[in-house]
Amino acid sequence: MLRIAVQSKGRLFDDTMALLTEADIKVSTSKRTLLTQASNFPMEVLFLRDDDIPQSVASGVADLGIVGENEFAERKENAEIIYNLGFSKCRLSLAIHKEEEYNGIEWFENKKIATSYPNILKDFLNKNHIQADIHVITGSVEIAPGIGLSDAIFDIVSSGSTLISNNLKEVEVVMQSEAVLIGTPGLSQEKKEILNELLFRIKAVKAAEDKKYILMNAPNDKLHEILNALPGIKSPTVMPLATEGWSSIHTVLDQKRFWEIIGKLKSLGAQGILVLPIEKMIL
Repeated sequence: MLRIAVQSKGRLFDDTMALLTEADIKVSTSKRTLLTQASNFPMEVLFLRDDDIPQSVASGVADLGIVGENEFAERKENAEIIYNLGFSKCRLSLAIHKEEEYNGIEWFENKKIATSYPNILKDFLNKNHIQADIHVITGSVEIAPGIGLSDAIFDIVSSGSTLISNNLKEVEVVMQSEAVLIGTPGLSQEKKEILNELLFRIKAVKAAEDKKYILMNAPNDKLHEILNALPGIKSPTVMPLATEGWSSIHTVLDQKRFWEIIGKLKSLGAQGILVLPIEKMIL
């Protein structure tokens, strides 16, 4: 049995539960308890505060954890990042009042900076040879400059709307962050096998993200041009149709280039283009 620690509430909880569902790991959250067992996979889920997850994994209370990379870096616990999950993305940034003139990192010399991430901030300031007063706050860091507690803040930024509403502007991005799967060192062979199966499922889910399965009919005299326009994972599948002179093409397209490529395919003579979602993809 493998035990994984996850955030008990918030966006990271929602994203984590969605990932487990996509990986066909059934975990009931209708009756929230500290510890619950998956009904169809040898795994227990331990619900914790996000800042407690790195320590729980490092101490062996949990074998794995899903946590923001920012929290993992801040806690500096003896655990390892196993896999970058790609969701719950944000950044850790320095921000100052919007009317302040900013000409570089030297602005922070001898300033007071409010933050919930003193270790990451201290490392950044030391690296840049900046002396500043770090004021640790748990809670609404963004209000600190407005009430005179600090000259600047160092905090999580997603859309930036919270900064704007507090008359702040982002001036230095210190760290990019996303959800990561972390693990305790020295897992037993049995737990490693379960972990490998978990990773296999997660990677299959992640590989299918932002991908579409495309089927189309194409005239044979345009096959070469159409195939050259397709950036599929491997060579597209081509099968003859009952109608002479036509073939069916099957391939996978990245969502980011979907409309650009579909337009080109139509101009080359592709017809009956069918677009299907992909749930899992085994590479």
